[in-house]
Amino acid sequence: MQGPASRAFYELAAAHGGYFTTGEAVGAGLSYRQLSYHAAGGELERVMHGVYRLTNYPEHRLGDMIAVSLWAGPGSAISYESALAVYELASAMPAVIHLTVPRSFTGRHKGVRLHRADLSAGERRLWDDVPVTTVERTLIDLAPGGDPSLLREAVRESFERGLTTRARLAAAIDQRADKAQIRRALGVRLPAAREPA
Repeated sequence: MQGPASRAFYELAAAHGGYFTTGEAVGAGLSYRQLSYHAAGGELERVMHGVYRLTNYPEHRLGDMIAVSLWAGPGSAISYESALAVYELASAMPAVIHLTVPRSFTGRHKGVRLHRADLSAGERRLWDDVPVTTVERTLIDLAPGGDPSLLREAVRESFERGLTTRARLAAAIDQRADKAQIRRALGVRLPAAREPA
């Protein structure tokens, strides 16, 4: 990487597995003209509206998911079966990318299934450079209508690999109005729900 613009692109891309947004580039003092120039020269690849990939950055196994979450912006996270794929749980291989976005989000993109919910900071995390729902939130999201065998395999593997605990999962479920239904769908013994004070 040579030149100040190239170094700036690298720093931006390093934060997201090789990807960055137009907004991040502009915020770092780079111009639209510089983006166009470096894209025309092959240093950058425009992967979707407002999202670029640094071409000489190592390919990321989940690059499509990183790009989609950057496209949707802050507050979004890979979710449902796609989150299982990020965590490598239950051999999940969804045909589309599942993405939870804030309720106010209005975009659409081919190959992306949007779920609208305002996630709290505690329901999202960064895993292998991918903004993703926590394991607990992922399992809760899948409980009402997901494939029961996939869900139960994911629950078992998440305990075995230490990605969550029965107590953490039970605490997350306790925050939900439909907690009895979620507990039944998960099919595992969890600590009893706390009585409201």
